[in-house]
Amino acid sequence: MDMLRHYFISDSLDDLEALEEQLESAGVSTPQIHVLSRNDAEVQNHHHLHAVQSFLKRDIVRSTERGAVVGLCAFVLVLSVAYFAGWTETAAGWMPFIFLAVVLLGFSTWVGGLLGIEKPNHNFVRFEQALSDGKHIFFVDLEPHQEAILEKVLKSHPQVALADTGSSAPYWFIALQKKAGMIRHS
Repeated sequence: MDMLRHYFISDSLDDLEALEEQLESAGVSTPQIHVLSRNDAEVQNHHHLHAVQSFLKRDIVRSTERGAVVGLCAFVLVLSVAYFAGWTETAAGWMPFIFLAVVLLGFSTWVGGLLGIEKPNHNFVRFEQALSDGKHIFFVDLEPHQEAILEKVLKSHPQVALADTGSSAPYWFIALQKKAGMIRHS
């Protein structure tokens, strides 16, 4: 199912907390709602706000995936060169080339993750100036039938400004978080 992410900017965490509570009471689940702020301590003081995890503030996932793709290319290249050069027909056989290919795959994936630690999440780069100015980014991932809920709830929050829309977290990931939340609260 395709979901759409809506980004909002606000100066008030109190207003964002009220917005989150209203969205949740109207049927939007907690894993669909997040607040990104440079003032994590203040977000923690608003117990109902669902803050972005520090791990997701960095571009680790995307960079690790890119590193894995590079590593997979190196994996295929090593095995292809070894095969077409005839090196696998020697007494050593396939084993050293498979080992080298696996090492290159692992190393590339690891380096990709390390590079991602250094960069802000690519989804949040566009909000760097607002975050530097002390504002907070509120975002919600909505299923198509939930769009009307957002429109209705936003009418009582005139200080919350729509900043952008974008692609959402995968539906299966949010569904998994919902299920984990139900298990934890049982």
